[in-house]
Amino acid sequence: MIEKGAVFPMFYLPPVEYFINLNRYKPDIVIESEEHFPKQTYRNRANVYTPDGILALTVPVSKGSKNHTKIKDVKISYDFEWQRLHWLSLQACYRRSAYFEYYEDEFAVFYEKKFPFLFDYNEQLLQFILKALKLKTELKYTESYEKSYPDLVDFRSSIHPKKEADFEQKTYFQVFEDRKGFIKNLSIIDLLFNQGPNSLHYL
Repeated sequence: MIEKGAVFPMFYLPPVEYFINLNRYKPDIVIESEEHFPKQTYRNRANVYTPDGILALTVPVSKGSKNHTKIKDVKISYDFEWQRLHWLSLQACYRRSAYFEYYEDEFAVFYEKKFPFLFDYNEQLLQFILKALKLKTELKYTESYEKSYPDLVDFRSSIHPKKEADFEQKTYFQVFEDRKGFIKNLSIIDLLFNQGPNSLHYL
């Protein structure tokens, strides 16, 4: 029986590990909204499976978004057409998956509409993914920044692109697994596009 709740960062298309823990600790979930923006994390990056292996999709942020910028103040940069690039990449990676067309129209909106702030963009994506997964939980947000939470499991720095995910992940069908084998802990969209409505049961 899990008694503790957990605090999570706000990520861009978070990895599978994020949702396994979200499902595990719900409904006592708190989203970190007062931290300063740490670079080179999943806050603006997601890993997907291409024919050549892992591709990191990065949402560019405006110059000046340094480590001392509050996460809610980080602005997305539109100096180049990253939305078009991300959407073309997702289509190339997942067009052949079983459920891409099932979610395509709703995801496309996130690559057409311009969102000023990274946190708001990630939040709306997260709310949509939770709905698509049918994972019901109410998100609460931190009201101030705390270095540690003695009463909560803290995932703010443990789920990180440069850290090996330390959990056993069951395999599921991936579009290009005949080339590179099963790749664990990719973005949740890899699971969603391949497993569709079965994704929640998988988690």
